[in-house]
Amino acid sequence: MNVVFLLLSVSGLVALTVINPESVFPTMIGGATNAISLCLKLLAIYSVWLSVLKMLEKSGLDAKLTKLIKPVAKKLFKGESDETYKYISINLASNMLGMGGAATPAGIKAMELMDDGSGTVTHNMNLLLVISATSIQLIPATVIALRSSGGSVSPTDIMAPTLLSTTITTAVGIIACKIIAHTKNKTKLKISSGKEGLPIKTQNEKRKFKYAVFTLKQRKRKT
Repeated sequence: MNVVFLLLSVSGLVALTVINPESVFPTMIGGATNAISLCLKLLAIYSVWLSVLKMLEKSGLDAKLTKLIKPVAKKLFKGESDETYKYISINLASNMLGMGGAATPAGIKAMELMDDGSGTVTHNMNLLLVISATSIQLIPATVIALRSSGGSVSPTDIMAPTLLSTTITTAVGIIACKIIAHTKNKTKLKISSGKEGLPIKTQNEKRKFKYAVFTLKQRKRKT
């Protein structure tokens, strides 16, 4: 990804030099100034939000939210260990509170524990990835920070629409994962069964029986 961004930057700089060379240096200086200004604004905003989130952590609200999510995680991610459910709950709770730094390591740990060693992604791993990507946002800190840096008069107005939209996308993602998993299970069941819907072992026995009956009839005809 870094190589792609480097190539885009170099190609853009070369094109700008060829098309409008006198604007190259002013554009570079202006871009660097705007980038530094944006970084400083985001730093201040994130400092405030991280302080709020730290207070939530100290007050035990995040732990309560994790405990509240655990029963839901057990219903969604069936057949996992208690340790896995703990990390899944931490991941979901951290995403809801906008704490991406805490959500990522918890999600990676949960993925490691859900790995069955088959070399393929399991349904629960897919589901966690989808839920993490669509995550319900109670406090969309990143969007609020970007709106503030962009000069929004009321940057927190995004909270209600964000909560509604992320709830819908998370629900759609979960339903889609469940449908796909159900379809795959049905396909595997059909493959493991024969044309007549019988298990392969039963079909083999049935063929052997038919062959034995056929051989017996041939012998009777010869006699």
